[in-house]
Amino acid sequence: MKIESAMRKHEEQVMRLPNVTGIGIGKKAKKDVIKVFVTKKLPESALQPHEIVPKTLEGYQTDVEEIGVVTAQAL
Repeated sequence: MKIESAMRKHEEQVMRLPNVTGIGIGKKAKKDVIKVFVTKKLPESALQPHEIVPKTLEGYQTDVEEIGVVTAQAL
C-alpha cells in the first residue's frame, strides 16, 4: 500500500484523537512518514490508551509534531 493510501485510510480515525489538528506526509531520517500535527505534544503517560497516536499505520512510521493552535489568517 502506498503511503498516501495508508494516510487516507486512517485519516478519519486519527483526526478524532484529542489535540490532533492535521495529518500529512513528511520525512524523518530520510524515510517517508505519516505526520500527525497536534496543538500540544503530551507524554503517552498523560493520555488514555485509546488517545495515543499509533506508532505505525499500515507499516509506515508516524511522527507527531506540535504546531500549536491553528487559526485563519486575514489576507
